[in-house]
Amino acid sequence: MNWTDMDEFNGVDLNDSFILSWYQDRDSLVIEIEASLWPESKYYSKPLEGEYTCYKKALVSFRNIQSIYGLKTLNEVKPIIEPDGSEDYGNIDTLEKENGQFLVSGEFGNVTIKGGEFEFSVRT
Repeated sequence: MNWTDMDEFNGVDLNDSFILSWYQDRDSLVIEIEASLWPESKYYSKPLEGEYTCYKKALVSFRNIQSIYGLKTLNEVKPIIEPDGSEDYGNIDTLEKENGQFLVSGEFGNVTIKGGEFEFSVRT
């Protein structure tokens, strides 16, 4: 199942969201993003002046995972410097769930996450 078919991402465009950081411990992976939100999202609000759409900080979390492969460390990825001077690490290019695992790709690598639960949360 592609992220576009997941209810959690109703009104969210991951391909227009920006990765701010990520961290992994023994059984979890958390990706912090500046989420691109659209009117269909319950978290949507009027965009700030000069913004393309509504952006809010959010977390894409994988908990109680069995294993993770292909994840680069934050130090291995060169940040992108935006015109306003802010830094990010690109976008989440893909996020799919199939056969009990998650496949996620972006500047942080082509990551396979076996087992666990998934959660998307927006900081309001």
